[in-house]
Amino acid sequence: MPNDDATDSLRTAERRLQAAQLASDTAALDELIDDAMRFTGPDGSVYTKDDDLRAHETGQQILTSLKEEDVQVFATADTGVTWFLGTLEGSVGGQPMRARMRYTRTWHRDRATGWRIIAAHASFVAEGSPDTGDGTRAD
Repeated sequence: MPNDDATDSLRTAERRLQAAQLASDTAALDELIDDAMRFTGPDGSVYTKDDDLRAHETGQQILTSLKEEDVQVFATADTGVTWFLGTLEGSVGGQPMRARMRYTRTWHRDRATGWRIIAAHASFVAEGSPDTGDGTRAD
């Protein structure tokens, strides 16, 4: 059963994550990402927390813009999922990048550490796609 207090705090954690990604704030990312986290990138590769932090630390991945179109949040007392849809701009491996992305993140809340991502997946979404972000299509 959804929990409104948990939903609000998870939405705050998701927005904090977005800000940390945009700023390459590895201290904040370290707090928000569980040590055991696994992330499936849009190419199907699986990455770890260390991979993610290293990409920000070394400048392998730099975000210059993150524009949220939609965020949906579902949370119970200690488990939650966020669905982000938006456009990211920056560079990856020194190459310019602009992509509309959908991220699905699974979070676990520990009373001592707060919300932390334990699993995530990203997919490219075509520009102008009729995806409304609510599970329906706007065709």
